[in-house]
Amino acid sequence: MTADVLIIGGGLAGLLNAIQLNKVGLQVVVIEKKTYPFHRVCGEYISNEVLPFFDKLGLDVDCLNPSRITRLEITNAGGKRFNTQLDLGGFGVSRYTLDNYLYKTAHAAGVKFMQNMRVEDVRFVQDRFEVTIPGQTLTAPLVIGSYGKRSNLDQTLKRDFFYKRSPFLAVKFHIKADLPEDLIQLNNYKDGYCGVSKVDGDRWCMCYLAHRDDLRKYGSLQALEENVICKNPHLKKIFDTAEFLLDKPEVINEISFEKKAPVEHHILMSGDTAGMIAPLCGNGMAMAIHSSKLLSEAVVRNYLPGKFNAQHRDKMEQEYTQAWNKEFANRLWAGRQMHRLFGRDAVTGLTISMLNHVPLLANFLIRTSHGQPFA
Repeated sequence: MTADVLIIGGGLAGLLNAIQLNKVGLQVVVIEKKTYPFHRVCGEYISNEVLPFFDKLGLDVDCLNPSRITRLEITNAGGKRFNTQLDLGGFGVSRYTLDNYLYKTAHAAGVKFMQNMRVEDVRFVQDRFEVTIPGQTLTAPLVIGSYGKRSNLDQTLKRDFFYKRSPFLAVKFHIKADLPEDLIQLNNYKDGYCGVSKVDGDRWCMCYLAHRDDLRKYGSLQALEENVICKNPHLKKIFDTAEFLLDKPEVINEISFEKKAPVEHHILMSGDTAGMIAPLCGNGMAMAIHSSKLLSEAVVRNYLPGKFNAQHRDKMEQEYTQAWNKEFANRLWAGRQMHRLFGRDAVTGLTISMLNHVPLLANFLIRTSHGQPFA
């Protein structure tokens, strides 16, 4: 099978790249290892900066019944709190709902999907890609990598960050709870933090980051939650009173915030595959969406079917890398620095006290980790 573009991974970035490139007449194939709809580990909060872009693509997120988020609260295990308004605000929608909506939109527009299919290898041979899946090899001039935070493909491609072991795991639940509908909470404890916010329907997303040493020490997620996470009294109340809706939580190991490259071996990386902001910044979904815009624009400017050569490829890769770094490099760096302020309770307590006394600092940190509206 041949195509203009093969997209490995059908998350936010992959689906939105597919929609944009299909609109300009390119033949797009998305290879996804699962079958829609399905859950993903994600905080499921999106900054309103993406809304003009969604409008431009004709995507109606209102039909998904999202929550409207206007406030932020930070807590620590010692009971300290900080509250502030979010100037730009955001909305909450589950990945189960949003990704399935984007999949249906792309499929109806003519994007081809290969679901429940795992990519075994990617090779760049004589200015074309050969992508190996079980029993078949696909070819295309362009490949986009949007397979998420961490994959065996990263090892196959020998990406530097893959060999730097990360101590973090992430766990996501959906719950029913008596909580404010317009609030996103970041609740801290030893070695981690947990985001809680309402999504579509009568449910909240609760997604926490923890240290593998704590999991190893206590032996199970339940024991980790009882002995570490529930030391934060706000989280203990949620665990004690909420109704847990998923049969089992979604879990990812070795979450890495190491610097990544937006282009590797001529593969154009998008979303978390290109770089992941620390989850406490609450803006990973918006970054993935924006990265798809930057990547698709670079492709459209430089790729002409049948007239694409090495010089065009070099120019496309340079344009995308420059655009990606201009938009995200500082935000990712700031996210890594902010990550150090949380997860150790004494430091978190001092940070909350500082934010309460200097509210302009909170506004600065929020602006640093978020972007401006784009279309």
